[in-house]
Amino acid sequence: MDRKTNQDFIRYDQVEKRQTYQLAEADDVEQFDDEFVIRTCDLRDPNFATHLGDALREIGFAILDGHGVDPTLYDEAGTRIEELFTRLSLEDKMRFRAHRDGSVNQGYFPIKETSNMHPDLVEGWVFCRRAFDEDRANEFWPSIDDQRFFRRLVDAHEKLILPVMQALLTYLGCDEHLFDATLTGTNFGLRLNYYPPVSAEDDASGAARLLGHEDVDLFTFLPAPRVEGLQVLNRRNMKWVRLVAPRGTIILNTGDYMQRISNDIFPSTTHRVSKPRDPRQRRETRTSFPMAVYVWENVLLDVLPCIPTPKYPPIKAIEFHTSITSKFYGDDYAVKA
Repeated sequence: MDRKTNQDFIRYDQVEKRQTYQLAEADDVEQFDDEFVIRTCDLRDPNFATHLGDALREIGFAILDGHGVDPTLYDEAGTRIEELFTRLSLEDKMRFRAHRDGSVNQGYFPIKETSNMHPDLVEGWVFCRRAFDEDRANEFWPSIDDQRFFRRLVDAHEKLILPVMQALLTYLGCDEHLFDATLTGTNFGLRLNYYPPVSAEDDASGAARLLGHEDVDLFTFLPAPRVEGLQVLNRRNMKWVRLVAPRGTIILNTGDYMQRISNDIFPSTTHRVSKPRDPRQRRETRTSFPMAVYVWENVLLDVLPCIPTPKYPPIKAIEFHTSITSKFYGDDYAVKA
C-alpha cells in the first residue's frame, strides 16, 4: 500500500496546511469522528451569513438548504452522467483528453489517471466557462445536447455565487459587494465524476475512489451524492467525518483561494471519496458533479482589506492555481505570472 502523505507534496501548496494525512486510505490507522455534524445553513434564514461563516470557519464545510434549485435537476444530472460515460467508447472519450486551458486542466480524465499522485477509481470530465460557448461546443463536448443540459445546471448554481460570497464577506466584516464585479461571469470548473462498480480485484487491493485532497478554488457547490463515500477531515482531532447530506441539498466547501484571501480564517479542508461501508453498494455506480468557483487568470489574489496583518502577499490567480495543481499534473504545468 502507498504510504505517501500530503506533506510529501507540501512544497506545491500556496497556503498553510499543517495537517498530515495519508493520500491513500489505510484501514490500520484511520480514525472516524462519528459525533461531529456538518452544519446545515438555510439561504432563506436572516442569519444565514452568521451560520455559514461559523460552519466554514469551524471545518470548511456546510450543507446548503433553501437554495431554490429543483432536486429533479440533480436526479437527471446523475442519470445523464452515467449515460455519458457508458455510451462512449474510451477512444471517443480520449478525443477530449484533458489539457490546461488557462488555469484549469479541462477535459476527460481516464480511470486511475485523475492525477499523477495516486490511481483513483474514478473517471472525470471537467468543463470550464469556455466550454459553454456554443461556438466552441465541438471542442469540449461529445454532443450539443450534453452541453445544453449541463448549462442548465451551471446557470442554477451561478445564481448562488454572489449570495454565498456576500454572506462570507459580511461575516468577515468586509463590504459585502466587494467581489460582485469579479464574480459576475467568473470562471468555474464543472467536474462530472463517474465511479464505476468496484471490482473484486480493486476492492481487495485497498484502492479508494478519490484520494484525500483540498480544493483549489474559492468554494465548491456539490449536490448531495446518492451513494455514500464523501469524508471530511476534522483538523481539530485529525479524525474523518462521514458526510451524508439529504437529497436536494448542496454541500459547500471552501478551497485554497478562499483560505488565501481570508488569511486562513476559512480553511481549505481535506476531503476524499471512500468506498461505501456496505459491500453491496460497492457494486453500484456513483456519480457526482461538483462545480468549483474560480476567478479569471489575471485576477490578483490578495488578503481581504478588512483583515488586519495579512500573512500572504498578493499573487496572480494563474500562478497561484497552477503552482498548486502541478503536484497533480507535473512540474511543467505551473505558470509563472
